[in-house]
Amino acid sequence: MSALGHYLEEEGLATVAISLIRPQTENTKPPRALWVPFELGRPFGPPSDAAFQKRVVLTALRLLERSDGPVLIEDFPDDDPRARPDPAWQPPFIPAAVSAGAAETLASRLEAEVLLLRGAHQRWTEQHRRTTVGISGLVIADAAHYVADWLRGKSPESLRDGFSAPLLLRFAVDDLKAYCLEAAAAGPAKPSSRQLGDWFWYETTAGAAIHALREACLSSKDERLKLIAGNFMVPAARVRSAG
Repeated sequence: MSALGHYLEEEGLATVAISLIRPQTENTKPPRALWVPFELGRPFGPPSDAAFQKRVVLTALRLLERSDGPVLIEDFPDDDPRARPDPAWQPPFIPAAVSAGAAETLASRLEAEVLLLRGAHQRWTEQHRRTTVGISGLVIADAAHYVADWLRGKSPESLRDGFSAPLLLRFAVDDLKAYCLEAAAAGPAKPSSRQLGDWFWYETTAGAAIHALREACLSSKDERLKLIAGNFMVPAARVRSAG
């Protein structure tokens, strides 16, 4: 995008970029950029906070009034207010995660866990009138069962036309992550994304199952499966060390 900005400016179109990774922006040298200290995926700050997001947009647009350059990188002055943990938040009750042991045990507990979270997820959808669950096209119990069968080493066939088995596995994993995180965010408290992430990756069976599945898929001879496991199942910041 930084390189594209230069081409657009050469054609007489003023540009400004939102930067989430400052060293990368410093290397690519866009004509104008506003660096924001927010997590990836949230370039304008916390969701559902229109006033804060408007401040970010206006701060970026004001860079168009500046004449210093030819490269201008400005820092947004405030952190995401939702990055602070909410002490009032309590995650939904589920049995402690199994982080090791037989794959069958982990798979069975994964299938049971999504049923335990059904009430919390229903409250979330009623509260927000939407859900991001559904990319796989499977109901969540079927998505969990599909992931569990992969964990059991069955390598099941795709359940949807036009989707390869590895691609459907990726989408089923995405649905599980969205389902659990939405369920955990139900209620009046406003947990930070770190609170939700710590809970999901370290305290749920779903998180433990996805970690185990990633490791199993990385040893596969299927290059598509290895690519999906290595790049899409677990965020880089959450990948566990081999030790």
